[in-house]
Amino acid sequence: MATLRFTTAGESHGPGLVAIVEGLPAGLELDRERIDSDMARRQLGHGRGGRMKIESDSVEIRAGVRHGKTLGSPVAVLVANRDYANWVDRMNPWPVDAQVEEVHTPRPGHADLAGLLKFGHDDIRNVLERASARETAARVAAGALAKELLRAFGVQVFSHVVQIGSVAAPERDDLTPEDFAEVDDSPVRCLDAAAGEAMVAEIDRLRKANESLGGVFEVRAFGLVPGIGSHTSWEDRLDGRLAQAFVSVQAVKGVSVGEAWEVAGRPGSESHDEIFFSEEKGWHRETNRAGGVEGGMTNGEALVVRGALKPISTLTKPLRSVDTETKEPAQALRERTDSTVVPAAGVVAEAMTALVLASGYREKFGGDHIDDALDAFAAYKERIGWRR
Repeated sequence: MATLRFTTAGESHGPGLVAIVEGLPAGLELDRERIDSDMARRQLGHGRGGRMKIESDSVEIRAGVRHGKTLGSPVAVLVANRDYANWVDRMNPWPVDAQVEEVHTPRPGHADLAGLLKFGHDDIRNVLERASARETAARVAAGALAKELLRAFGVQVFSHVVQIGSVAAPERDDLTPEDFAEVDDSPVRCLDAAAGEAMVAEIDRLRKANESLGGVFEVRAFGLVPGIGSHTSWEDRLDGRLAQAFVSVQAVKGVSVGEAWEVAGRPGSESHDEIFFSEEKGWHRETNRAGGVEGGMTNGEALVVRGALKPISTLTKPLRSVDTETKEPAQALRERTDSTVVPAAGVVAEAMTALVLASGYREKFGGDHIDDALDAFAAYKERIGWRR
């Protein structure tokens, strides 16, 4: 069975980040500008820190692509860390002569202490460098390749911010791909201008108080056919795979598919999407409370998934902690940090959504070459009478 999988490697201030994507069919055309555009979008957002002034992320393809088309073999991509020049002694893969200061004060809310205990390290930097959300640059690179595959099947994936701190945007259930055309022009990637302005003010207010902010982002995917995923096995259920993918993103603590929390308090008659059929539309729904997933499978409506992001655990006014060497009270580590990353987290979640969906499409339609997969896709749509 054809499938798609990926892995990443690299540390926040190491030489660079690597992603390896396996399972892309041969003959898929890649657009370099679209891929680099996604890398730049991950760095957007009011409230980002000084690191974004140093890095200017782009993707270097090191294997699996020739003359702009995939070869069917694993694709290896490299995202260089420009800031490594300032960290050569501290993050060199090989021993150095310089005295390198160790980190012994774990941050509440971070991987620092649990990772130190689990792996038996003395220096917390051995944990925090990999746990850092800088790793998501490699995920976005992998996701950009997945988006190229999904585009061949007519699928588009977008994201926007619906809440930062205490400020929430008005609910919208009528969104179309066209509504996302200028989402990145907003400093917080919010579709509502007034709410976006209020979010910026909230970030500025709490930043002055040495606070970080969390929030909620939403990912929507359009153009999906029914039947991606499966009800036959827990590990094949698409909503389960999406939930795991979202919570794997650093600082994401909650996920909802469709109107999850809303329908939890409603009667059944107000919780499900009634089914209709017409010669013009074929199978369709007039509501989308399920968020495009029923029984672990896409149902043909837009996919709607939200992620709840906690405030960043690195604070400019550190919380109380304990020195892991002396066991004495101490302030938690303070490093360069962002005030909020909710806008960027949406872009990362786009990538993770694309990777999950692309894997589902590979499993469903197979094919060593993209044309084989598209032929199987066309035959499937014909069989189920899909008219969108």
